[in-house]
Amino acid sequence: MSSQEDSSPERLPAETAKIPLKRAPTLYAIIFFKLVKGVLFLVLGIVLYFQAARDLPQEYADLLKHPIFQNLRIHPENKLVQHIADQIADLTETKIKVTAVGTMVWSLFPLIEGIGLLFRAGWAGWLAIGESAFFVPIELYELARKFEWYLLVVTIANILIVWYLYAYREQLFRHHHAPHRRHDEGVLKTR
Repeated sequence: MSSQEDSSPERLPAETAKIPLKRAPTLYAIIFFKLVKGVLFLVLGIVLYFQAARDLPQEYADLLKHPIFQNLRIHPENKLVQHIADQIADLTETKIKVTAVGTMVWSLFPLIEGIGLLFRAGWAGWLAIGESAFFVPIELYELARKFEWYLLVVTIANILIVWYLYAYREQLFRHHHAPHRRHDEGVLKTR
């Protein structure tokens, strides 16, 4: 048998499936971040949903009477404190429950993304690239409007995530299709 038969297109998918995926500590950090973000927002949504019936304006007023706020010299007459109190007063049980359900639904996005990245699914890599790239122009706009150090760090992190996942996508993720063949491969030579 010739070496031509060994590299036949029918054998390529089985051979490529045996190639181990590259170890990727950076990818693991991205996965950890996505899963933690998803779990935190899911917990936040659940807590909001079950706290919706409580008397939030009264609880906020009680919170401001706590000794820690006295020690920090945060006075209830402060403009920021009053603004927060006004915002809390406008909240209704229905608004809180709708926000809670929306938060829980949104939390599924990073959870599914993180689980997909954990299993090295190609679609999850593209989803993470798309999500991170989506926020870069918004973050740049916000930086141009008003410079904030934390926003600069988040923007740089998102740019690095997009670059890393795109640059190493072939080594990081499983692709469930055969490698692309050239149009002249598989054609038998008659000479």
